[in-house]
Amino acid sequence: MFNYEPPPTLLADRVILVTGAGSGIGQVAAKSFAAHGATVILLGRTISKLEAVYDDITQAGHPQPAIYPMNFETATPDDYEKLTSILNNEFGRLDGLLHNAGQLGTLTPIEHYDIKQWYQIMQVNLNAPFLLTKACLGLLKRTKEASIVFTSSNVGQKGRAYWGAYSVSHFGIEGLMQILADELETNATIRVNSINPGAVRTAMRVNAYPGENPQTIPLPEDIMPLYLYLMGPDSRKINGQALNAQEE
Repeated sequence: MFNYEPPPTLLADRVILVTGAGSGIGQVAAKSFAAHGATVILLGRTISKLEAVYDDITQAGHPQPAIYPMNFETATPDDYEKLTSILNNEFGRLDGLLHNAGQLGTLTPIEHYDIKQWYQIMQVNLNAPFLLTKACLGLLKRTKEASIVFTSSNVGQKGRAYWGAYSVSHFGIEGLMQILADELETNATIRVNSINPGAVRTAMRVNAYPGENPQTIPLPEDIMPLYLYLMGPDSRKINGQALNAQEE
């Protein structure tokens, strides 16, 4: 695991948007950011799940989060602009953006891949992070050291049979991260990196590997040190890097 001991007030007074915040890694990341002082914007498509995370954060005595329901499958460019307009009115800036939402799709040969599902996976896993990042850049530029973190995958670094649109979308995420990091390196105080979580005990992992014993897989909490590091000031010089939350 990535070795980092974050101070308790690492993210104090920071405003961080987390996508896919209702479950899995996104849920745990949102709670971890809040526990270290951040005001977290919980973005996801299922209101009841977001409300449960909201309750957990407030009951723990952490900064009051905000909820923003959004379905990446159907969201239009105007929906992203509306989101950033609301964020601007409520917060005036954005210090961090964690792209965590994603869909697995079907593990099947390219020859048999359902075309409709291919478009859906690319929309959620690649187009949505592009649209959201583009819409949020103005808010991110208003803070002195903003951080954008994309979620990647092993199969976004080396293609593997049957992983189809999921794999291709994460190859695209790595490219988007590198391009954006290069563009912002000299003309903005925004750093851009990606995290490959590795094998983590989530519902998506169970769907991908149904025969695997989940007790042998780390929990999302176990990989949070890298997420906290990249969102905090200690990583201010890290830019354009594809990082692994676990040792390969």
